[in-house]
Amino acid sequence: MKKTNRIYVFLKAQLSAFAGGIIDYLIMIFCTEVLGIFFPVSIAIGGVIGAVFNFTVNRYWTFEGSKASHSPVGAQLARFVLVVAGSILLKSSGTWLFTTYLHIDYKISRIIIDIAVSLGFNYVLQTYWVFKKNPI
Repeated sequence: MKKTNRIYVFLKAQLSAFAGGIIDYLIMIFCTEVLGIFFPVSIAIGGVIGAVFNFTVNRYWTFEGSKASHSPVGAQLARFVLVVAGSILLKSSGTWLFTTYLHIDYKISRIIIDIAVSLGFNYVLQTYWVFKKNPI
């Protein structure tokens, strides 16, 4: 993949992640503040809903140039679910740790953890494993 194309895909992935993250974050706030659900559980609920949005956008827009949208959806979805499960675990536990031990409000802790998980975990695994370019 050419450097300019990698940058373009990276920017599209970040836009997709940002949009999915906003959905995820707002659902977390709603579940915690309105429904009274413990915030690590709210993170998981928001994460699942945000993941559905993110998978769809990534498959058909972000990685469309890599022929990802022509790959069998089942295998991609299985890999995506594993990445999302790891992401939710990292976000829930990281936010809980920051909130509990550093005494940072969960809403702020979540943003800090999200940035680290998004760039260091989600983007890498989605690019090179979930939506990897088919050799065909």
